[in-house]
Amino acid sequence: MSPVALLTPTYGRDLHLCTLLCESVDRHISSSSKHYLLVPDCDLPLFASLASERRIIVPASTLLPKWLRPLPWIVQRNQRQYWWSLRAKPASGWHVQQILKIAATMVLPSERFCILDSDIVFFRDFDLSRFEYPNPIPLLSMPDEIVATQERHPRWVETSHALLGLPPRPLPAPDFIGHIIFWDRDTTRAMVSRIEQVTGMDWVTALCRTRQFSEYMLYGYFVENDAEAMRGHVPCRKTQCVSYWDDESLDEADLRKLLRNAVETDVAFSVTSFSGTPVDTIRAAVSEHKAKLAPPSPDIPHNSLGALC
Repeated sequence: MSPVALLTPTYGRDLHLCTLLCESVDRHISSSSKHYLLVPDCDLPLFASLASERRIIVPASTLLPKWLRPLPWIVQRNQRQYWWSLRAKPASGWHVQQILKIAATMVLPSERFCILDSDIVFFRDFDLSRFEYPNPIPLLSMPDEIVATQERHPRWVETSHALLGLPPRPLPAPDFIGHIIFWDRDTTRAMVSRIEQVTGMDWVTALCRTRQFSEYMLYGYFVENDAEAMRGHVPCRKTQCVSYWDDESLDEADLRKLLRNAVETDVAFSVTSFSGTPVDTIRAAVSEHKAKLAPPSPDIPHNSLGALC
């Protein structure tokens, strides 16, 4: 079997969050191969100290086509970098991170990947051996009624189906976005091939021209509608991560309250980076919560696929 690799797209503004993630990965994740940090070339010096035998810093330029190039930092909007080309309007760093996840999954030396954003912190041990190929991996599929009111969801459903050549889907429709997401290399390659067949152009150009898309929605709807791909996945209704998605900063009391809602199968915690919650606050709250944790019950396999689904 081939160990699962970890993928984290990140950039300079998330350095401290990413550092906290890496510390927690080294402390709690076992049976993984490498942890790849996908970083814009201009930010490589910032992340050099995180490189190790286990962790590799990957320049974005090695995964992106040569025609897609970063604009100088002086040409930016809301302190965010953009990539330009003659094929489409400039792509934001957020869009490029989605493209990097797809590109990395197809070319890096692993058959399975666990994708983690910079704002995740693990507070329990998490063994990835159960997700090694050829075992099935979880496909997070949130119930329709939970995501029906999300602002961007209808557009992402529409663009996913258009890019994959699927008929329009009525709303509400499932959502595949979450934390601790697993992808299969061959499935990702098949998804990209489908996008290129449908659009008649290379997949990066197709995504740059689409503008509003979600990489997780693309993967989810591809698997859901492809029998061969579906055989390697198990639909799941939750991820093992306590999440905070809002844009209001949290204090330690808020974080302690949120963490108290963690169930015994949760292994990680996430406060979205755009909330502006200080990293030291997150670190203190998670450390305090971890100190209070009792050993998991032997009757609940919190590291198993069964706990996810």
